[in-house]
Amino acid sequence: MMIRSEKPADDKAIEEVTLAAFTGLFTDNPTEHLIVNSLRESGALTLSLVAEMDKRIVGHVAFSIVTIDDVDKGWYGLGPVSVLPAYQKQGFGSALIKEGLTQLRTIGAKGCVVLGSPQYYQRFGFRSNSELVLEGTPAPEYFMALPFDGKVPNGKVEYNKAFYVHA
Repeated sequence: MMIRSEKPADDKAIEEVTLAAFTGLFTDNPTEHLIVNSLRESGALTLSLVAEMDKRIVGHVAFSIVTIDDVDKGWYGLGPVSVLPAYQKQGFGSALIKEGLTQLRTIGAKGCVVLGSPQYYQRFGFRSNSELVLEGTPAPEYFMALPFDGKVPNGKVEYNKAFYVHA
């Protein structure tokens, strides 16, 4: 497996991986691929990494700036993260996330948030925190933060408008 930054020629493969990973998971009409495309088109895709196996893209992770109380405080949102179904549960997603978090630290990010399974994301150090709120979260424990400097700010988190796209 090789992890690298996405290239312009990867757009179609990333869309296919994302669609395959999310179709049938929560719905038969996922929007995660639209989120990635919209982030890219608007210049808001801060970090986009792919996992390759035998020169084929099998996984992808996106990171984008989030605001806290409408202010950019150096925090990022993780997601979507996608792995082709045939390659899931083999460490591709974990490797993408770990590399992405490492790169965020390198560029001076203050922290990262994620909306997802606590059982999965806690292995990377994410924890729910009552100081940060994401409106509309089905259960507070599914919205988690990972501060890189040990400090979690107070406030309402807002993802890029791309996350509110509808199919």
